[in-house]
Amino acid sequence: MAVFETTIPELELIHRGKVRDLYACGENILMVATDRLSAFDVVFPEPIPDKGRILTSLSVFWFKILEHMVPNHIIETEVANFPPELLKYRELLEKRSMLVKKATPLPIECIVRGYITGSGWKDYQKTGSVCGIKLPEGLKESDKLPEPIFTPSTKADVGLHDENISVEKASELIGHDTVDRVASLSLEIYKYASSYALSRGIIIADTKFEFGFVDSSLCLIDEVLTPDSSRFWPLDSYEPGRSQQSFDKQFVRDYLESINWNKQPPAPHLPAEIIEKTRQRYLEAYRLLTGEELS
Repeated sequence: MAVFETTIPELELIHRGKVRDLYACGENILMVATDRLSAFDVVFPEPIPDKGRILTSLSVFWFKILEHMVPNHIIETEVANFPPELLKYRELLEKRSMLVKKATPLPIECIVRGYITGSGWKDYQKTGSVCGIKLPEGLKESDKLPEPIFTPSTKADVGLHDENISVEKASELIGHDTVDRVASLSLEIYKYASSYALSRGIIIADTKFEFGFVDSSLCLIDEVLTPDSSRFWPLDSYEPGRSQQSFDKQFVRDYLESINWNKQPPAPHLPAEIIEKTRQRYLEAYRLLTGEELS
């Protein structure tokens, strides 16, 4: 059963994002990942079955193996241990929800790029730089960078586009010390996760992290290292000098480019074949990274 939108009358809906529905649950937050798909910052009318379950299960997997590096906002992921009033929604919430601490999110997204692709490749072709960071001459599309780079962006509301910003601009928004902390953490997490993923046959070309303060503690929040927040490439077909096959929604982006969509709402309808192929890509990424099938 695909879930496009959730309704839980017992709780106050406090935010409906591109993918997640957030509810106030006492002093905490119930975060529910739907099967909505967004591309180019536009939400599509058709859900991708199991997508929310994959995103949540994979995030929980990463949160656990990264606990030694950074605290996170998770309180509980087992629906059986949720507040009693939520148990009747067990079928809906199973594997697609997390009970988390209320955090104050930073107003930036922490992006790490390990390979040159996407908008970074376009920037490099024009300027020789990515987000103002000068890179070596002669790089090819999809080349691995000499070292991963931290390139923050703003956060946009549904329907609007995130904007790349300089580290200096990020410092104006959240302070120099906090930028230093999240930049260092983001690069450290990326290197650790990339090494793990490579051993499982996946290249993490780039990814975005979200951080927030729980009381005075800086925590990793929202989702982490999923096909929605990262570019995952199969190692066995990687070849610099071209765009890569992908386990993430790049498959949808490529389809949308092929039909010359103007990237403005309303979103076009996705063919059933594209929906199923996208679902299979997400499932395969989950299987490779965790070593398990999604139950």
